[in-house]
Amino acid sequence: MRRILVVGGGYAGFYAAWRLEKRLRRGEAEVTLVDPRGFMTYQPFLPEVAAGSVEARHVAVSLRAHLRRTRLVTGHVTAVDHAHRTATVRTVDGRERDLAYDVLVVTAGAVTRTFPVPGLSDEGIGLKHVEEAVAVRDRVLTGFDAAANLPPGAERAAHLTVTVVGGGFTGVEVFGELLALSADLLRRYPEIDAGELRFHLVEARDRILPEVTDGPGRWVVRHLTRRGGLVHLGAQVLSATDGHVVLSTGEEWDTGLLVWTAGNASHPVVANHTDLPVDGRGLVVVRSDLRVGTEDAPVPDAWAAGDNAAVPDLASDVPGALTVPNAQHAVRQGRLLADNVLAELRGGRVRRYRHASLGVVATLGRHHGVFQYRRLVLTGWLAWAVHRAYHVLAVPTWERKVRVALLWASAALFGRDVVPLPAVGRPRAAFVAGGDPDVLVPLRPPADGRSRPALVTSSPARQPSSGPAFVAPPTAPPTAPLTAPPTAAPTHRRSA
Repeated sequence: MRRILVVGGGYAGFYAAWRLEKRLRRGEAEVTLVDPRGFMTYQPFLPEVAAGSVEARHVAVSLRAHLRRTRLVTGHVTAVDHAHRTATVRTVDGRERDLAYDVLVVTAGAVTRTFPVPGLSDEGIGLKHVEEAVAVRDRVLTGFDAAANLPPGAERAAHLTVTVVGGGFTGVEVFGELLALSADLLRRYPEIDAGELRFHLVEARDRILPEVTDGPGRWVVRHLTRRGGLVHLGAQVLSATDGHVVLSTGEEWDTGLLVWTAGNASHPVVANHTDLPVDGRGLVVVRSDLRVGTEDAPVPDAWAAGDNAAVPDLASDVPGALTVPNAQHAVRQGRLLADNVLAELRGGRVRRYRHASLGVVATLGRHHGVFQYRRLVLTGWLAWAVHRAYHVLAVPTWERKVRVALLWASAALFGRDVVPLPAVGRPRAAFVAGGDPDVLVPLRPPADGRSRPALVTSSPARQPSSGPAFVAPPTAPPTAPLTAPPTAAPTHRRSA
C-alpha cells in the first residue's frame, strides 16, 4: 500500500487530504498529515475574530474531526530527504523521528514576512493564527480599560493608538474591522472621546490593495479616512522600539498595539531544509499540474500547492506569472493535487491547474466593504454582504457554516459581544496569587514619589511565599524552527 505524506494542514493540505479520503479505495493508499496545530485556520475570518464579530473557535477546523481516515501527527517537519523518501518530524514533546513515505505532498504554507526593524520583535504581532487575532482583540479592549482610568496625556494617548503595517487585504481588513470595533466600544466608555482615538495604517507602496484596480483602492483610502483612520502611503517603519513608531516620512507616535501584516515569506524549512528545487524566493518549483520540478525535469512522487509553491498562472497573460497566495487558489490547488495524485496512482491522466479569479472582496468593518469582479465594483453595505455570503459558503463543513451564520444573526439582534480575556495566557496567575493584587498587578510607583497609603484589614496580611509568586511558562517553540526565512518580495494575502 502506497504511503502519502502531506506536510502542513492549511488550506491546500487540508483540502488535499480531505479529497484523498473521499476518493481513495480501501487499501489503495495510506495518508499521513503532519501539522503542529491539529487544526486548519480559516484565515479570511481572522480580522473579524480580532474585532469580535466571529468566535475564535469557529475559524479553527479540527483535523481529527474531519480527517477520520487520515493518520495525523502533531508536530513540525524539520527536514525532508526526498531522495530517500524520509521526512524528519519533531513532535510536541521535542523528540524527533523519521517518517518514511512513497508520495510527498508539500503544503506547508508561508510565514509572516518581517524586516530587521528595531523593536519589531518585541512590539509587533502578526495575523496568521487564531491566537494572534484574539490577542489583537484583547489588546484593543484592555487599552480602552487602561485609558479610561488615566488622565489626559501621552500614556493615555498610547493606549488609544493602534498601528497596522501592511496595506494588503489582511492589513486593510483588520484596520477597518478595528475601526468598527472602536466605534462600538465608545458607547461603553463615556470617559473616552472619539477624538482621542488614533488608528494608523502604514503601507510602503503608493497605494493599498494591489489586487484591485486604482479606483476602488483610492475609494477605500477615502472611506477609511472619513471614519477616522490615518493612512500613510509610501512610508516605511524605521523603528518601533518601546512602542514608539518612526516612519521614513519623519512622522512618529507612540502606539499601544502594532499589527504587522506586511506580506508573506517562504516557509524556512521548505526553503532551506529539503532537497526539492526552490526558486529565488524559497518557493517550491512546480509544474502546471502541481508536480514538483519543471516541464523538462519533473521530480518523481513529489507534489506541492498553496503559498509555499510557485504555481504557474495559466489564466494570466503575463509570461512567467504565478498564482497569487490566496484562499481561492490554495483550496482549488489542494483539490486538484489530490485528483492528480490519484490519477498517478491509477495510471490515469493528470490535469493542469487553471483558475480564473472569482473576484476579490474585503470587509472594512460591519456594513462596510469593497468587492471587484473585472469591471464590476461594489462598495459599502452591499459589498460587505457579498463578503459574508461568500465566506459563509467557503468555510469548510456545513456544521461550521451554520454556526457562523447563527453567530452573525445573533450579533445583528443583540450587537457585538466582546470581552477581553488577557489572562488566558497565564492560567495559573490567579491561583498562585490567591487574590493578592501585589502579585497580580505589581505596584507602579507614583509619579510624585509619595508612598501609597496603608490598607486597613481585619485579618492578618497574607505572607509572601519564599519563592516567586508566578513563573511565566516558557516561550513556545516557533512554528518554523531552524532558520529565518530568506528575504522575499512582499506579497499580500487577500481574503477571497
